Amino acid sequence: MMALVRPDRIWPEPGDKLEVDLDLGEEEDDHFDRIPDSLLLIVFNKIGDVKALGRCCVVSKRFQYLVPQVDHVVVKVDCVISDDDATSSGACNDKSRGGVFSSFFRLVFGGIAKPLQAIGQFIGPKRSGCASSGYSGIVGSDDDDVEASGSVTHHSPTQVLKNFNEIRTLRIELPNGELGTGDAVLLKWRADFGSTLDNCVILGASSVISAPIKSSSPVQEKEVSGTSEDNGSIPESFYTNGGLKLRVVWTISSLIAASARHYLLQPIIAEHNTLDSLVLTDADGQGVLCMNKDQLEELRVKPLSASTASKRTLVPALNMRLWYAPHLELPNGVVLKGATLVAICPSEQTSSAKKEISDGSWASTAFEEPYGTAAQLLVKRRTYCLEMNSF
Repeated sequence: MMALVRPDRIWPEPGDKLEVDLDLGEEEDDHFDRIPDSLLLIVFNKIGDVKALGRCCVVSKRFQYLVPQVDHVVVKVDCVISDDDATSSGACNDKSRGGVFSSFFRLVFGGIAKPLQAIGQFIGPKRSGCASSGYSGIVGSDDDDVEASGSVTHHSPTQVLKNFNEIRTLRIELPNGELGTGDAVLLKWRADFGSTLDNCVILGASSVISAPIKSSSPVQEKEVSGTSEDNGSIPESFYTNGGLKLRVVWTISSLIAASARHYLLQPIIAEHNTLDSLVLTDADGQGVLCMNKDQLEELRVKPLSASTASKRTLVPALNMRLWYAPHLELPNGVVLKGATLVAICPSEQTSSAKKEISDGSWASTAFEEPYGTAAQLLVKRRTYCLEMNSF
């Protein structure tokens, strides 16, 4: 049964409703403005990505003022252009990983420039074309901002990060590793730099096999053939079938890639004195270059020595320790064949490189799981010492 509503109980009254509508037309306080700047900076720091921060800048003048104050920034690179491909703007589609061995390589950022251009001086002047006369470094492009001639505008990270005044942690991510390896080959490296190489750890395997997990059996290390007991020594076949030569190539290639990355970071480090941590990695997880606060300060005080052969940091004379296992089975069931760990330190240690290479304990913590476990197992095996001249 429907209840009757008395007219004098109707709310709101027609007159009041008209008054409310009129009030809505008046300018009201924006409750978002009541959020303190400190809280907005926390949000922006959680965002991190430089492209997203660039888009935030066009939202309001307040955002435009606050974004340059963030202290955590992440720059993701869309593609790498080698020196040979730099003369063509279409080279951005080239996925070749051989650029690290050319005189330099360029890192291209897609979709950054347009949002940032909207806020005026946030980025420096534009450059046309993929090629650059004289400057060999990292450049960024805007896929949406293509001139009538068809050329693409580029921006270096130094320009992109120019007005970020308070950066403390900076992470730059390449689209892939520089070193070309087979699909089944494992090659990972981590390097710490100051003004030169402080230390480097390389983990490699000739093949990676996913095996069923044996819940009842512990982590195992055994010979591939399974016919002889593994005493931790390198088998004679390692020297005769090219195994040692391949590991030397891995080592030199990783050091060249790391030193090339370090060289390209110079202008960014010079521009941002507030940096406490800088990481240059890649989406494949192949290589990671790290610099902490002391190492960054060392580079500012003591300029790096550049290689005369190519635009990269000179690698000093090195002491190396190598551990090898023909067959290494990890707890998650993954089997590494020809597993190799190489720990590298300069022959003459600098003040910022105090890690001991003798026991290899620091090398065993260089990688995330499951490869951290692989490194821990390898350093328990027999150690082989090598030396390498500066290059």
